[in-house]
Amino acid sequence: MNKTNATSLTPLLVCQNLSKQYGSFTALFPMNLIIPKGRIVGLLGPNGSGKTTFIKLLNGLITKSSGDIQVDGNPIGVESKKVISYLPDRTYLNMSNTVNEILDLFEDFYEDFDRSRALSMLESLQIDPKSRLKTMSKGTKEKVQLILVMSRNAKLYILDEPIAGVDPAARDYILRTIIQNYNPNATVIIATHLISDIEQILDDVIFLQNGQVTLYTSVEEIRATHGKSVDEYFREVFRC
Repeated sequence: MNKTNATSLTPLLVCQNLSKQYGSFTALFPMNLIIPKGRIVGLLGPNGSGKTTFIKLLNGLITKSSGDIQVDGNPIGVESKKVISYLPDRTYLNMSNTVNEILDLFEDFYEDFDRSRALSMLESLQIDPKSRLKTMSKGTKEKVQLILVMSRNAKLYILDEPIAGVDPAARDYILRTIIQNYNPNATVIIATHLISDIEQILDDVIFLQNGQVTLYTSVEEIRATHGKSVDEYFREVFRC
């Protein structure tokens, strides 16, 4: 995406010796990570690598065992949640609600929610705001959820498997929506197994394995150094 080297940009997310343990099991080993503003970052790794744990820590859904996380200079808490827009891999919306009712909820709850942007995206997809979620197909529900998340003027967007379970045409729309609607000074973290589908929009990638960061670099560096796409290199690194 022809952006400046990540190391020269202003930090948005800083992790220092961040770790998470469940009893004697270590889900995330001490992590030191600096993610700057204005990047689209792929969070990649096999099942059990620590992606979900990391995402939950960022969103304050679980507490860290040690270390520190700061988002836009704030520890995880009320202030950090104001600037994070999160798309979980499972819906938390009330299926009985209409889209309009959910827009009302987001408008009341988030100061940075742009209702006009959401309505514009809904119109482009011919989704009736008066429709109830329970009447929609899985793909349409996925689109509505993404529209809600991307209609916030957040500083950090965290998208957990945003294109899983939808058809290729829907995937194309979702990727276009991410590119066209996020704040260019914000950062997007996308956790996914469908690397080849999202590689085109990524600036950087983080490889996680067994709760440890094994690689954090730019997509351009992988192509230049290894002569491979991110998907090809990932398959090589994590080959069974």
